[in-house]
This record gives sequence, C-alpha cells and structure tokens, in this order.
Amino acid sequence: MKVFGFAGYSGSGKTTLIEQIIPRIVVQGLRVSLIKHAHHGFDIDRPGKDSFRHREAGCSEVLLTSDSRWVLMHELRGAPEPDLFTQLQVLSPCDVVLVEGFKSVPIPKLEVYRPSHGRPLIFPENPHVVAIATDTMPAKAFPPHLTHLDVNDPDRVTNFILGFLELA
Repeated sequence: MKVFGFAGYSGSGKTTLIEQIIPRIVVQGLRVSLIKHAHHGFDIDRPGKDSFRHREAGCSEVLLTSDSRWVLMHELRGAPEPDLFTQLQVLSPCDVVLVEGFKSVPIPKLEVYRPSHGRPLIFPENPHVVAIATDTMPAKAFPPHLTHLDVNDPDRVTNFILGFLELA
C-alpha cells in the first residue's frame, strides 16, 4: 500500500480536497482507503443502541455488520492510542491510503494552506511536506523543493499524488 498524507489547520480545506481526489483515484482503477486522525474523542455509536450497550458493558471490540457495510469499534480502555503504522495494518489491502492528520508522522504530505486563516505554514517545521496546495500564494513564495499546487485544481493535485507515489 502506498501512503500519502494531508496536513493543514482546521478549516483549510483538507477534507474537501480529499473528497474531490478520492473519485479521481478510483476512476484510475485504484482502490483507495483513508485514515483520519481525530484530535478529540468521538463516537460513531449512539446511547441506547445494542452495540453501544455492549461496549458500555465492557466489550473490547464490537463489530457491526449488514448487507451494506461493516464497522469494527475498538475500545482502548486506557491503552495508548495506536500509531499510524499500527492502524495501517488494520486496513484491508488497497493501492493508496490517504491520511488526514498525523502531522508529525514521517509520511509524504501535502500541506493545504490558506493565508486568509492567519495561521503559520507547517512545512518549515515539517520535513515530510513535499507539496503545498493553496489558493492565493504564488509558487515563488515557497522553496523550490516543494511542489506548488492550486487547492482548487483537484485534477492536478491528484496527478501529483499519483505521480509522486509512482502509480500514474
């Protein structure tokens, strides 16, 4: 599996860009999966549902399945959060794993940057950023070793990622 990450501050457009890239990868005949890191606790289950009640009763894992999809919920119960490489082992085989978040993990990343948000760039402190997608800054504003992309051109961003991963 080839792994490629997306980094950027909340509201920069990472999710929107990834949402546009996924079908462009799929149309190439490639199987794509995604891992998204959540900074805050989350729950995909709801109180009162059987699966929620089973987890509350003490199950370490609950697998829900139907004719449309399945999901495995794993309770950490105080154990440390698994790292990205451990989580990658849980995924079914695919061609490309896109990763949203995990800013400091050593995988190639595209920084999604919007100057209007007033946040600093990530790449100066993160050697794993290989490209920047932005909406207003010219290419000359970035070092020559970083590929400059228009965040509003998902075709070009997809082509860059597939080329970088040697899948195009």
